Amino acid sequence: MAVLSLRSLSFVCCLLLITNFTTQASADNSPQNFFYFCDDHNNGRGNYTVNSTYDTNLNTVLSTLTSNTEIDYGFYNFTYGENTDKVYAIGLCRGDVKPDECRNCLQHSRANLTQQLCRNRKEAIGWYEDEKCMLRYSDRSIFNLNEIGPAYFMWSMLNATQVDQFNKVVKDLLDGLKTKAKSGDSQSKYATASVSGPDNRTIYGLVQCTPNLSGPQCDDCLVQSIKEVSHCCNSRLGVRIVRPSCNLRFETASLFYGTPAYPPSPSPSPSPSQPLLMPPPSSTVTNNNSSGVKSNKATIIAIAIAVPVVVFFAVSLNPIPEKDPIPEKEEIEIDNSESLQFSINDIRNATDDFSDYNKIGEGGFGAVYKGRLSNGQEIAIKRLSGKTSQGDREFENEVRLLSKLQHRNLVRLLGFCVEGKERLLVYEFVINKSLDYFIFDQTKRAQLDWEKRYKIITGIARGILYLHQDSRLRIIHRDLKPSNILLDEEMNPKLSDFGLARLFDVDQTLGHTNRPFGTSGYMAPEYVNGKFSEKSDVFSFGVLVLEVISGQKNSGIWNGEKKEDLLSIAWRNWREGTAANIVDATLINGSQNEIVRCIHIGLLCVQENVAARPTMAFVVTVFNSHSQTLPVPLEPAYYDDSAQLPEFNSGATIEYTTRSTSGEEGQ
Repeated sequence: MAVLSLRSLSFVCCLLLITNFTTQASADNSPQNFFYFCDDHNNGRGNYTVNSTYDTNLNTVLSTLTSNTEIDYGFYNFTYGENTDKVYAIGLCRGDVKPDECRNCLQHSRANLTQQLCRNRKEAIGWYEDEKCMLRYSDRSIFNLNEIGPAYFMWSMLNATQVDQFNKVVKDLLDGLKTKAKSGDSQSKYATASVSGPDNRTIYGLVQCTPNLSGPQCDDCLVQSIKEVSHCCNSRLGVRIVRPSCNLRFETASLFYGTPAYPPSPSPSPSPSQPLLMPPPSSTVTNNNSSGVKSNKATIIAIAIAVPVVVFFAVSLNPIPEKDPIPEKEEIEIDNSESLQFSINDIRNATDDFSDYNKIGEGGFGAVYKGRLSNGQEIAIKRLSGKTSQGDREFENEVRLLSKLQHRNLVRLLGFCVEGKERLLVYEFVINKSLDYFIFDQTKRAQLDWEKRYKIITGIARGILYLHQDSRLRIIHRDLKPSNILLDEEMNPKLSDFGLARLFDVDQTLGHTNRPFGTSGYMAPEYVNGKFSEKSDVFSFGVLVLEVISGQKNSGIWNGEKKEDLLSIAWRNWREGTAANIVDATLINGSQNEIVRCIHIGLLCVQENVAARPTMAFVVTVFNSHSQTLPVPLEPAYYDDSAQLPEFNSGATIEYTTRSTSGEEGQ
């Protein structure tokens, strides 16, 4: 979900979550700029079932709302149904959006909320494309209420230089717009204006309330938002505060909105006296347009701050072709008792100013430190070296993705810090370091008996399946390797390092990149050639399985005077019926059938033909059922170790040598 267009300033975002609401990033095939919140079923309303009365009523009321051509002022509020199956729906378009464009926007929002993002949830709200339109629905009355949450805030990363003067101009601008908007009628409460500010800047402003609010309700909602500007975003060159009942926005870049599409009518129009559809006699679709009272629904503030999107004006003038862009900026979710934002002083204190004593590792973009917060919580901090712009991209990508994912087999991101040149990621501290620390050390790997190794293998599989299928997002990790698998105190694996991860559309099967970043030995052959998919992660998983079983790295195994890769050795022994030869000698008490079955799975995952590799759903099913029949693996891909690919190097590639010609490459 993009925070802003390229024409806008770099922004950060925070979310205000109303009690019992959850929020996620929109799926990739939904609009690029779609903020949404789904009602949490824990509030007692729960989900509705497909083809239920509520489902039918929801479809009816939303169809009426999004297809209505009699309303030409951009505000829709309808009800349909009775008792607990009654549905309330509101649609509101920005004041400059034309009727046809408004209905189209609401149609897209409806599809995203009901079919993908908040499927089967009884209550949801979404804002589409620069707040072009808002759509919300619920099984409770949402009409004529001043509701200030759920909401999201965004603010520019840039500050005004003449702070006091700038803040006064902004305050006066917003106060004037508030006065104009609250005096609107039951069809439109919308106002825009621009004023001259310090440093020869023009400041553009926009405010809007849902038209069925009374004047005092609109005033109250906007007053709270205007006050919030001084709390969250004082002196920022741009701010957006978007709530269910009102929103405001100002920027020093033109808002590029046209004249109001819905000029105020001379007097408020009465509600239609007849239903717009002909429903069953017991229920009618009703257009509700009356004033009411302020909602007393409580809110809980949960600040979740996204990293800055480094998008400069020059980029929009001279875009660089890129087949594999970092996903657009999205909102970030975290538990409402915590904040993603850490100060540099907090982290310096936690790590004893990044002392070497607390340094526990070194990665492709900098060092990793152990730290302890003032409350005693142990944390791990990844400190980017700041030497490459690529590092900034990976940092930004990891915060955006990992903060929205929660699974026992994924490392938990606690927060981040962006101050000056510092780029820091703060994770839960995982006590047993990474898998490579054990598996490739002759002494330490003896601590991993077969039971522990099998738990690690199956845990990794479940973590990947969550990324590919079970989370609201579809994510391809693209850098699965032992150093990115952390082990907790019970040796449960946790996938980490999502700097290279990519979002996939629901129906997308293949991605393209002109920069195949990754680590030699774990990259699927098609990925080196610029194509990647879920099956690329499956390939990496297969390598991991064989490494865990053998205790050997995929590359650099000496067989007499010949240097081989693990895949070749495993395949040769499998073909000759001597698969047990690759098993780590320390695994003396493990189930031989289970070990050989895991070798079988590993070889299936590293097939050269993409279509021949199983999905992670199939792999997890196999682990859960020993009666599952497995196909016979073919010869795997292997690579020429003389052409090493440095980690995250944008230019080099690995030369894969094809030995089998079976089948076309699948997607």
